[in-house]
Amino acid sequence: MPEGHTLHRLAGEHTRLLAGARVRASSPQGRFAEGARRIDGQSFEAAEAWGKHLLHRYADGTLVHIHLGLYGTFTTLPASDAPPVGQVRMRLATRSRIIDLRGPTRCELIGPPELAALLDRLGPDPLRHDAQPDLAWERIARSRVPIGALLMDQAVLAGVGNVYRAEVLFRQRIAPHRPGRDLERHHWDALWNDLAALMPVGVREGRMITVDAEHDHGAPPYQPGRPRTYVYRRAGEPCRVCAATIKQEELRGRKLYWCPRCQR
Repeated sequence: MPEGHTLHRLAGEHTRLLAGARVRASSPQGRFAEGARRIDGQSFEAAEAWGKHLLHRYADGTLVHIHLGLYGTFTTLPASDAPPVGQVRMRLATRSRIIDLRGPTRCELIGPPELAALLDRLGPDPLRHDAQPDLAWERIARSRVPIGALLMDQAVLAGVGNVYRAEVLFRQRIAPHRPGRDLERHHWDALWNDLAALMPVGVREGRMITVDAEHDHGAPPYQPGRPRTYVYRRAGEPCRVCAATIKQEELRGRKLYWCPRCQR
């Protein structure tokens, strides 16, 4: 599932390509047909992201909420008369661009009450200037749940997924199994500040970069074309810092990676 930096990058791209334009909207697949009719011909105002959620705003006040889930993707193409390929849930077209959305978990019209309810369910997003990290700390400080699970809980912290979770805990030398209430405030401040520094790099570069220059060597990354990681997808390999063997287990249905020496 895309992490928050991907949604913020998409929000910036869509605002840059569509803001001020009257879009031709359609739903070739048919599952967003009514919504497409509502926004067809409307002026696109801006796109915003909150965690893993994307919102398209139109000048008449219409809101489109998109959650990509595991399989959702956007494709941007030059304008043409070519028919859509595959199951396109929503197509937005201008004179120069076509943006196709395929496979999202959600693509729906919402009003201000639904938007307020959505935002009430989300924790602070490290990529937003209006984020309030104290709200996350209040939940973490009274929870018996491991910090490795709390960082993935979108009601606690919005936008962080498995990669940033594993990497930021390693970078701050915090054991993922440590209960939230056992952390001290300076631990949380360090986690938040690190995420607030790392995630904008992901927005800018289009990929997650978490390894400091002095450790950016050795075995290739877990996937061609991606930067190296400290622990993510490196189970059984030596730690880049201490050479201990990286561990892996399941934590609440997701793979967890950590160094047993650096993160005691």
